[in-house]
Amino acid sequence: MSNSVARPGGVTLVAVLTWISGLLDIISGTVLLFQTSVDATVEQFGGASQLIASALLTILIGVVVIVVAVGLLRGNNASRIVITIFQMLSIIGSVFLAIAYPAGAIGEYFSIALAAIVLILLWTRGASAYFRE
Repeated sequence: MSNSVARPGGVTLVAVLTWISGLLDIISGTVLLFQTSVDATVEQFGGASQLIASALLTILIGVVVIVVAVGLLRGNNASRIVITIFQMLSIIGSVFLAIAYPAGAIGEYFSIALAAIVLILLWTRGASAYFRE
């Protein structure tokens, strides 16, 4: 954990964005839980049990993401590795979607760029020193 090296602004930015992402996951999962009485939504998910499972999984992911964000703020290297893996998976998924669905490629290019920025901010020399301490 980092004590002697000041946290770089880029790490703080990534942690805050990660925390917000987790909060949005929790909110969207909660809203989804309240959709169990909407027949069209239940049908889209293939049934109430799939909708509930999706909602609970989304909430769980949000909680994990918030824990990881707190770890980033504290200089936990495992948190940096988790975010790196998530961002690499995001890039791979976005490349696949951009090829498979060219009409939505612009959004996927934006997603790739954002993931790349996060990776760069987490692996700068200053960030690496912060996570090593």
